[in-house]
Amino acid sequence: MKKDTGLAERIKKINPSSTLAITSKAKKLKAEGKEVISLAAGEPDFDTPDFIKDAAIAAIRNGFTKYTPTTGIPELKKLICEKFKKDNFLDYSPEQIVVSCGAKHSIFNALMVLAGPGDEVLIPTPFWVSYPEMVNLCEAAPRFIKTFPEDSFKITLDSLKNSITPKTKLLILNSPSNPSGCVYREEDLQEIAKLCVENNIYVLSDEIYEKLIFDGLKHYSIAAFNNRIKDLTITVNGLSKSCSMTGWRLGYLAARPDIVEAISKLQDHSTSNPSSITQKAAVAALSSSDEFSLKIKAEFQKRRDYLISRLDKMPKLSYVLPEGAFYIFCSIKETGLDAATFARRTLDEILIAVIPGDAFGRDDYVRISFATGIEELGKAMDRLESWLEKI
Repeated sequence: MKKDTGLAERIKKINPSSTLAITSKAKKLKAEGKEVISLAAGEPDFDTPDFIKDAAIAAIRNGFTKYTPTTGIPELKKLICEKFKKDNFLDYSPEQIVVSCGAKHSIFNALMVLAGPGDEVLIPTPFWVSYPEMVNLCEAAPRFIKTFPEDSFKITLDSLKNSITPKTKLLILNSPSNPSGCVYREEDLQEIAKLCVENNIYVLSDEIYEKLIFDGLKHYSIAAFNNRIKDLTITVNGLSKSCSMTGWRLGYLAARPDIVEAISKLQDHSTSNPSSITQKAAVAALSSSDEFSLKIKAEFQKRRDYLISRLDKMPKLSYVLPEGAFYIFCSIKETGLDAATFARRTLDEILIAVIPGDAFGRDDYVRISFATGIEELGKAMDRLESWLEKI
């Protein structure tokens, strides 16, 4: 007889994050004195700018260390509205903003108030590892839309149409994408918006990498096309990637008032407000120019270009050129290895950490992060090239 663990059924459906697992193992090996090069990181390797740190220190010294309103301080919400207007051509009032403990928290909140038993949530593959797990926690069903390299890993109108059922409640969009780096064009999003409006499907638009787009391409927010799609869209963003503030844990979303009210209730009884200190740091970040994000974008593009120049010399690997974020999603089909074996062996044998693609819904790919310096990338590519010649 199977022993009852006492755990709720919903948590039994959740898989641990392989991103965090690989990173943890790499850190352990480093602590043991091994020369590990991590190409697994999901965060920029740049330090948070000093003026943001200074704002946080000032908040502590000034005693701004108490509870704030659940959905964020008015000063910050006003700046978020101004950011949406300036960058995304979106008009929101402060009452339509919820500030949370990271963009991940914002996404979870949105899914929790919109999706439930009997609902299906459309998720393009490859996907960020947490999307399906969050949907499972909501006791809704993830429904995956397979994408292909020839379409730059973007959903097509036909693939979206063919995935819609009477149970479809919501579509998750991530542009630029983790892990593929794909960037949806304006015309792509207009077609998707039209179809979602026709079928009354909500859109969760995860735009956390919007400031890291290469080759002169532009970011478009799907909610900006018209009021009908805006009413159906929850736009999520944050400062983790653009201001290198991953550990500060602050994200935000914008949505129509009834959705925001529901999320506010949820946050009231779960986390309450995000850190008061981080909110003051975010005020400083959003009050500044884009100088920092432009600087790191240029550096990431330089690293991407270097990395692909090296990967082009490795016939056993192939990729679709990433147009944003800081990852390359590499096909490893020609190696004859599955993703988990590839990632395990590169870490054990040549001390390089990459993330297996099965975490993203593709077990024939691995994700390589270029959130590390050119010198380290060069050493990693030297090791990888030699290793691939031997397997």
